[in-house]
Amino acid sequence: MKKILIISLFTVTALSVGAQVAVNNELKGLINQSFGYFPKVKEVEHTITTADEKLALTRLNKLPDVTADASYAYVRPKIEIPLGGESFQFAPVHNVSGALNATYALFDFGRLQANINRAKEDLLYAKHNTDYVKSQLANQVAVVYYNIVFLQKAIGIQDSVLNYLNENKRIVDSKLKNGDALKIDLLNIQASIDNEENRKVDLKNNLQKQLNLLEYTTGVNQSQGKAFDFDINLTDAGSALGLAQTNNLEFILAKDKIKQAESDLAIVKTAEKPTIGLKAGAGIKNGYVPYIADMRFNYMAGVGFSVPIYNGGKNKQQQKLQENIIKQNEMAVESLSSNYKKDIAQSMTDVATNLERIRNTQGQIEQAKAAQVLASNRFNNGVGTNLEITNASTNVQRAELTKLQYEYQLCLAKVELSRLMGYQYW
Repeated sequence: MKKILIISLFTVTALSVGAQVAVNNELKGLINQSFGYFPKVKEVEHTITTADEKLALTRLNKLPDVTADASYAYVRPKIEIPLGGESFQFAPVHNVSGALNATYALFDFGRLQANINRAKEDLLYAKHNTDYVKSQLANQVAVVYYNIVFLQKAIGIQDSVLNYLNENKRIVDSKLKNGDALKIDLLNIQASIDNEENRKVDLKNNLQKQLNLLEYTTGVNQSQGKAFDFDINLTDAGSALGLAQTNNLEFILAKDKIKQAESDLAIVKTAEKPTIGLKAGAGIKNGYVPYIADMRFNYMAGVGFSVPIYNGGKNKQQQKLQENIIKQNEMAVESLSSNYKKDIAQSMTDVATNLERIRNTQGQIEQAKAAQVLASNRFNNGVGTNLEITNASTNVQRAELTKLQYEYQLCLAKVELSRLMGYQYW
């Protein structure tokens, strides 16, 4: 029942965190596809396997070591003495032996467990580091995705500007034939069209670069995104920092480093403790008096005890070093918190500023479009000039591009805020 309750609480927590961010299914799919495609993810995933193997290797130290030994030695001169008028040999010239020997650490006073704990910390760090790389990749894919949305919308604005200018060019051309316009009017409007075409070419070039980046990270070279639909539930800066310290994998990795350093300190401290081990062996050898040439079965068993007494203070110095590393890693977490506090405040400022800018530009767009219609009517009625049309078109384009830029910046600020708070929205 307790396990079910814990799982239920974890599920509710995960769902509540996921519900903080709204993101479309295409972006989710691209992010998850990048996890299986991008080589760096595969590389860091392999570190989990390596750390797991290291843990398994450390645990094998629980088992005894068994070795098979065999030796042969030719010894001269003979070891003999005169006895009863004859020479009596105490050792053979040809010494032969073979044995199975085993050693086992009976009590190591925490040495093995300390090393196992260190290996577990390495495994956990490898898993968290893999998740961190995935979160960085997810953020990169999201930024590229909305870069593509921005550029596609900007190209759409350029197309509307070009349609407007081409329509006015057609009118100018017709008036030129009727003698109601000058050649310079046609040349001016054509120059404006060429200028806008060049801007469109630049936008298309940047769009292709972003599509190349999308293919580089996900293996897909197209996107159907049409809107800046990424959204996040906003909160105050203090709460956002608390969420970052809990959820953001950069904080989790920093805390993992503290635990690793603490495990290293525990290992160093065990060096001061004694060890008690068992040893045993069985085999055959010759050299037993009086029949020194005969091979005879032999065995041994015993207990060994070892305790460190003096090593010049190296162990104490090693402990001080590890304690300093722990303190250094704790200070790194504090520095990280300071940096995140600044970045979160800046992202929230960007969100608020761009929301206000978008509201302000809406009126500018409406006024610019109204002026554009008025300029077209004046030109068609012969009381306006080509310059008025060009200026009106430019003002509409600037207003729409400005609003688009603010919407784009607002979306990226929300993506960045989500990254800082550690939301895994994919």
